[in-house]
Amino acid sequence: MLQLYSAANGVVNSKKAIQQCIMAALGEAPANTLSSQLLIVIHSTIGHDFEALIKGAEELCPKADIVGCTCAGVIGKQGADESMRALGIMAVVPDQEGEYLVASCRNIRGHNSFEEARKMAQSLKEQQPGINMIQFLASGIDIAADRAIEGIEEVFGADMPVFGGTSSDNMRAVSSYQFAEGEVLERGAIMIGYADSSLSVEMGVHHGSVPIGQPFTVTRSEANRVVELEGKPAWPYLMQKLDLAEDSHPGPCIPVAGLGELLPEEFREPYDNEHILRVIVKVDEDGSFYMPVDCPEQTRLWITQRDEDLIFGGLDRMMKRLTQQVGDRKVVAVFHTDCAARGRAMFDEILKDEIIEKMQSPLNKGGELPWLGMYGFGEFTRLNRKNLFHNYTTSIYALVRG
Repeated sequence: MLQLYSAANGVVNSKKAIQQCIMAALGEAPANTLSSQLLIVIHSTIGHDFEALIKGAEELCPKADIVGCTCAGVIGKQGADESMRALGIMAVVPDQEGEYLVASCRNIRGHNSFEEARKMAQSLKEQQPGINMIQFLASGIDIAADRAIEGIEEVFGADMPVFGGTSSDNMRAVSSYQFAEGEVLERGAIMIGYADSSLSVEMGVHHGSVPIGQPFTVTRSEANRVVELEGKPAWPYLMQKLDLAEDSHPGPCIPVAGLGELLPEEFREPYDNEHILRVIVKVDEDGSFYMPVDCPEQTRLWITQRDEDLIFGGLDRMMKRLTQQVGDRKVVAVFHTDCAARGRAMFDEILKDEIIEKMQSPLNKGGELPWLGMYGFGEFTRLNRKNLFHNYTTSIYALVRG
């Protein structure tokens, strides 16, 4: 059976930060854990020396598989840290070989998302057909996330739970990084297959935005690249609608430029919303922009804005549904992906702490669970028994035993 341990800190020196995290996380683990095979999942904000993080972890745990990605902030047992050098880890310790496996790729983009995800999934399945859940961490700049999900399901089927998120930077939408096989990647992806039949994952997902005004129509697109809206260059058209400069960079626009797309009816009640949101983090010089999923012509899109009452009330309802899903089973650890815009870009410290307390308290039940979360660019979260990609959500992945 897998055992999970977490820790986070804001130590500035990267080597010290990772080694202190590992020692703090594994303080209650068996004495020989540092020298054994284990998985270390890292979330780091953009200011750390990533090579020093990897080397520091390898020095302390020479047999560890070290993976992870950058983010705009780390969420651990003690709350969120959005400083330039925040770090969090989840250490996953197996009882025997084959209880987890890792695959990675160096270059995942919109055009090859299906194939690269399929190849990683195939590699995992060939090594361990007993995988029962998949964690996926990928580049957050121009991936076609829905196509990546299709690639995983081509191998494992649609019943395989997929959770995780896309990496981010400090809300600049310039570069995000991933860590795999001792290297720092910029357009990479990591896929972790867990094969512990005693564990399953229960997921909760919610955003708190509402559509405003009338929708507009995608009149020209190519896969996930939107070329024209209402017959005009897409990004300048959207910026005009938001009363922003036509050449605005997408990074600073993330908190205000979320686009809503109608959900099929069967997903609306469990989502607590009629719309699923999309974030834009890449714009071409010709004024086209990239959605994180395919966007066919004639798709209707809405500008959305956050609704604070919906955020807080919806989060309570989501956590109630999630705790009902968990039932009497034991939660052993929680992975968590939150939209980068739901950190300090939207909330002050007091409100942010209140939101995190609303997430953690129902699952902690008076104690403290291993918890690793990040503020990323997007979230892979199952909804109504279907793997979907979301933006601007809080997405909770509770690993339960029993």
